[in-house]
Amino acid sequence: MTSLLTPLAKHQIPPAQPTRTPEAPPPPAHIIALRHVNKTYENGAPALVDINLKLNKGSFLFITGPSGAGKSTLLKLLYGQEKLTTGQIHVNGQEISSLKGNQLAMLRRRIGVIFQDYKLIPRRTVAENVAFVLHAQGYSRQEIDRRLPLTLKMVGLQGKEDRFPSQLSGGEQQRASIARAVVGTPPLLLADEPTGNLDEDNARQVFNILRRLNGIGITVVVTTHNELMVRSLNYPVIQIRNHRLHHIR
Repeated sequence: MTSLLTPLAKHQIPPAQPTRTPEAPPPPAHIIALRHVNKTYENGAPALVDINLKLNKGSFLFITGPSGAGKSTLLKLLYGQEKLTTGQIHVNGQEISSLKGNQLAMLRRRIGVIFQDYKLIPRRTVAENVAFVLHAQGYSRQEIDRRLPLTLKMVGLQGKEDRFPSQLSGGEQQRASIARAVVGTPPLLLADEPTGNLDEDNARQVFNILRRLNGIGITVVVTTHNELMVRSLNYPVIQIRNHRLHHIR
């Protein structure tokens, strides 16, 4: 999987040499920064109240809380599917509410999203579902052919490239969903209840994949009800309760 990072590494700007030209500002230390974020539904009901959060690049964060507390809404705010009511959200140095059209689309290309219900395209094979993201982002056929087998191997789906979603188990469908989310090597991965429909063994496989992704530098944010898994893994935990954020660990 390490070789998936090569294309990004090739395009990193080398350290600036001393010149009279003012240096560009350093990249933000926090990949996510929320300041006094409030989200209110159209009927006036609160979804999130005064949320403040900073997350460093390369972190792994669990978000827990009861159903309806606002966990999924928080993730949707981070990738621009929902609009905040008041406050500020910065993702990788960009203020979300100021982005529209192509700017928002470009930001979303740098965010991988994993859904509880997989959202795979039924009439496309595993390989086609995963490659779809790269086609949409304008990757060459050569680069797609390079990334695809590496990513499928990483999630344990090698040999199942030509199967359709209906021919996969729930755990395999979720792993295909993970492959699709990370094949473009996004710096940020958001996983919304990724094990909600899985048994304990498949849930553990999914969390192991997320840990490996975090190990190569991808920032991972996971909403989950899986208290057993949260307790067994020593990562920071925040809880959304009564629409407010509480730091647990």
